[in-house]
Amino acid sequence: MPTSAHALKTAAPAAIPGQKHYLTRGTGAYRRASLALFLSGFSTFSLLYCVQPLLPIFSQQFSVSPAESSLSLSLSTGFLAVAIVCAAAVSEGLGRRSLMSISLVGAALLTIATAFAPNWHLLLVIRALQGLVLGGVPAVAMAYLAEEIDPRGLGATMGLYVGGTAFGGMSGRVLTGIFAEYLTWRPALFIIGAIGLAAAIGFIAFLPPSRNFVRRPGFDPRFHAKAWFGHLRNPALPFIFAIAFLAMGSFVTIYNYAGFRLVAPPYDLNQTELGLIFTVYLFGIGASSIGGLLGDRIGHFSVLLFGLALTAAGSALTLAASLPAIILGIIVLTTGFFMSHSIASGLVGKLAHGTKGHASSLFMLAYYVGSSLMGSAGGWFFAVEGWVAVVIFTLAMLALAFVSACFAQHLARRKA
Repeated sequence: MPTSAHALKTAAPAAIPGQKHYLTRGTGAYRRASLALFLSGFSTFSLLYCVQPLLPIFSQQFSVSPAESSLSLSLSTGFLAVAIVCAAAVSEGLGRRSLMSISLVGAALLTIATAFAPNWHLLLVIRALQGLVLGGVPAVAMAYLAEEIDPRGLGATMGLYVGGTAFGGMSGRVLTGIFAEYLTWRPALFIIGAIGLAAAIGFIAFLPPSRNFVRRPGFDPRFHAKAWFGHLRNPALPFIFAIAFLAMGSFVTIYNYAGFRLVAPPYDLNQTELGLIFTVYLFGIGASSIGGLLGDRIGHFSVLLFGLALTAAGSALTLAASLPAIILGIIVLTTGFFMSHSIASGLVGKLAHGTKGHASSLFMLAYYVGSSLMGSAGGWFFAVEGWVAVVIFTLAMLALAFVSACFAQHLARRKA
């Protein structure tokens, strides 16, 4: 049957084997992918960190110590770290888009379930399960971006995704604090879960299917082990993973225990006032996008080192006695952290050779293990020596992160 001229004009060009079909700036698919990944970052981090402003309430209501109350967050991030490694392997067979969709919906429903937890131990169990479910998002989202976005614009898009995580982290903390002040903590968590569910539905509606991902049916342990160990043998990547562990550990430590300091005399902040302090995450949203753009233009390692130095300066500023100075310190710390995190996230995709999902999973494993272990360890420092010990602890971690960045820069340049 002859082919019409109209059909010849409208037919899609034949795919060339091995050719990459990237999403490029200015296209509708690129905009939809950017919005979808922003929503995934928003939902993930609002659901994950919504309990952070509630730690003093949990400590009082369930008669547990500050370090024990931090388990409601640390258990989620700890199980999330484990799940991320598994998620990278699962996504090779199930697909990036499918796994992220299931994870976002499941995590939102578990947050709603947390609002009905009758006791402390069941609340911790639900939060741990939530961490396991959420593992399907962060590493897989980074892999999706690295595979589908034009490398020339990857830094900016990664910055937008990290901006979504910042906006989610801020919204979860701020809204939970406000709702808890007027409605108590259970309705607050229910509302946050409902918002996360709406964001998950938006993500499913907007994210384009993968075009450069090749699904691997079945599960081959040798393939996955070879991929993970291959990235660990990459000279520069282990130092990037160390930066994720140390920078996130210091960031979460400050945020976990600042609330305990600020609800006590002489500050005596209520839950709404404490929650509003987390609006400084807006600076993180801007910093992550700007950091990604600057990294594409003037060099990723230069921006990374600057971001880590800024994070350390903000941590030191929180030693001040006045509330405005403490808030300024949190602003500076948040700006520096999200700038360095967006750059480090992008460097994983640039430095990894193949199996980028596995490289991303190792990065996020280090990121959340740092959040879980160092975030809880900070409670010991706070109990023993107060806020000064907390800041010294974070500055030590950031100094090690800075040294790691210098080593990674040197090794990446030498290999190039």
